[in-house]
Amino acid sequence: MCAAVARSRNQVDVEFLPKGLHDIGCAGMRERLEAVLGQVDESRYEAVLFGYGLCNNGLVGLRARSIPIVVPRAHDCITLFLGSKERYRDYFKQNPGVYFKTTGWMERADRGELRQLSIQHQSGMDLTYEEMVAKYGEDNAKFLYEQLGDQKRNYGQFTFIEMGVEPDDSFERRCQAEATQRDWKFEKVQGDLSMIQRFVDGQWNEREFLVVPPGRRLVATYDDGVIAVEEKP
Repeated sequence: MCAAVARSRNQVDVEFLPKGLHDIGCAGMRERLEAVLGQVDESRYEAVLFGYGLCNNGLVGLRARSIPIVVPRAHDCITLFLGSKERYRDYFKQNPGVYFKTTGWMERADRGELRQLSIQHQSGMDLTYEEMVAKYGEDNAKFLYEQLGDQKRNYGQFTFIEMGVEPDDSFERRCQAEATQRDWKFEKVQGDLSMIQRFVDGQWNEREFLVVPPGRRLVATYDDGVIAVEEKP
């Protein structure tokens, strides 16, 4: 996002929110986004951009105030990293069980700004096996970890998305090492910043972006469009 903003002709002021908002539930995420939106001095801007996908329905119900809200048509952030929801869909179909990684995701993987509030933490799903043994005993821990703890048990491949802004290949090597440790397949694909660039440049074609007019709310559509503006009552 910073790279795209630096190349944009528009004046774009960026505010980064804590990683993992989609882990605290849709109501919690929307509450955070509404609070941030309420602090924007809308007299200074032409639109407010939210760089999120639908993300566990955390955007649903968000209402534009005096200026439009603009949101990518994306189920999650992988669409933005790969450049289109079509490319994401096609890759996922060809590679079921894939777990994506990028430098930003890996860099902040253990920061845990919202860990205490996350659904995973509240349910105990983020405990390590050793922590479960200490808390529940070895027999119970084995059962719980098999059922809840290993959140990657349904995956079999790491795909590292190279965005072209990496400082070196250290994150790629870390991802490949973890794949080897898990006996998973590893693949690197080239990312695509073009959708993010169009986003901050104001090139909001209907196929890729939703513009929510003042006073209207965003809703999920559960189709190829992903999101839409709520119909007038």
